[in-house]
Amino acid sequence: MADVIRAIIESHCLPDIYSETVSQHWYPLAAHIARVAEAVGRPLLIGISGAQGSGKSTLCLCLEAILRPIHGIAATTISLDDFYLTRAERQARAHDIHPLFAVRGVPGTHDLGLADRTITALLSGTGSVAIPRFDKAHDDRAAAWSTAEAPCDVVLFEGWCIGATPEPESALVTPINALEAADDPAGIWRTYANTALGTGYAALFARIDRQIILRAPDFAVVSKWRKLQERKLRANVGATAGLNAAGVDRFLQHFERITLHMLATPPGA
Repeated sequence: MADVIRAIIESHCLPDIYSETVSQHWYPLAAHIARVAEAVGRPLLIGISGAQGSGKSTLCLCLEAILRPIHGIAATTISLDDFYLTRAERQARAHDIHPLFAVRGVPGTHDLGLADRTITALLSGTGSVAIPRFDKAHDDRAAAWSTAEAPCDVVLFEGWCIGATPEPESALVTPINALEAADDPAGIWRTYANTALGTGYAALFARIDRQIILRAPDFAVVSKWRKLQERKLRANVGATAGLNAAGVDRFLQHFERITLHMLATPPGA
């Protein structure tokens, strides 16, 4: 067990002190999930939300590593990021609705039907279930998917906006950053994304049994986290990989509105 956790910490270039986070928080969290699963008596869908760079993927790896050997629970992780619409589908949406929908990430850029079918298969199906994968380097759905055996005891569903709720329409009138002011002055993009949160996304999130939130102190920290991720990417892949600081700042403006709303109104609050 310790070796597995150590490998996760090293592979994600985390500081050694992260092992204390695992001991103090993730082991007790895994025990809590196990108790809930036993009490409910059926497969669980656990939503895990948090801003970019908050550590959702690492948490899921740790929970998977802890739940099976200690609690006898088979956990499978799926990511909202892997259910993006294809590049061609997003380009069509950018043409038909608003150019900003060419950029993956916000509500309105995911294949909710595929996500719903995959969750259903994992929770109540039998045998091997295909899990979509998205190739971010090519900005398109990957040809090769992974598989998991169903039914799973616990499905960990992670994503930055998992559980997010729509804002009041009045809050959409004024742009909150330079991206919205310059690229969405009429509010078409943010209104569409907000409406999507209250319809298709709300129906999908309603399936979640329990919600875990990795809460950032503020949006400035989110920028620091993401820039750290990009530095790690350049260190591992190459000097030209990833986004520079200015690129990160613009990229995060796509998510600022919903992230701030989630900080002010956490899912389940």
